[in-house]
Amino acid sequence: MSHDWARLIYLALLVLAIGGFLVVEFRRSPGSTARGVLAWGLIFVALIAAAGLWDDLRREIAPDQQVVSATRIDVPLGRDGHFHLVAQVNGVPVRFVVDTGASSLALRERDAQRIGIDLDRLAFAGQARTANGIVETATIRLDRISIGEIEDTGVPAVVIRGDLHRSLMGMDYLRRFARVGFQGDTLVLER
Repeated sequence: MSHDWARLIYLALLVLAIGGFLVVEFRRSPGSTARGVLAWGLIFVALIAAAGLWDDLRREIAPDQQVVSATRIDVPLGRDGHFHLVAQVNGVPVRFVVDTGASSLALRERDAQRIGIDLDRLAFAGQARTANGIVETATIRLDRISIGEIEDTGVPAVVIRGDLHRSLMGMDYLRRFARVGFQGDTLVLER
């Protein structure tokens, strides 16, 4: 209980000091002080918003996958209930959702363009059934895909035309691993 009193006294002194400063400044220059208070208030709100979004931003910018060894990668369960990992595809980082329900390694159009695929030269002759319905697909071959030190060349994949939130790492690619398993909320990929 004494810790709560100390905290309350500290906050009261802080409010008193800031309040006293503002009263003196408002008397001297009300317009300038109001602008300063508004600016600092906006900075404070922005910092609180950034702190609240930090986990989401960090997961987008730097995923939590861990390269445990040259042959093992651990991928923690994401906040959305999926396993996300970043692979270097033709030297470009691409964020995937690991999807054991998908048969192929499937790139959304935006990721395909980022790795150098010319969408206008693709023949969207195939079809795939997704949660959003049937979509057109084009078969491609990736020069190189690597996750940590694990690297594969000449990897077959498809480009999916349509509304795909993330590229999918499906079973055709996952079968290349000697072990695809779960340890609690961690997906373990081993060669």
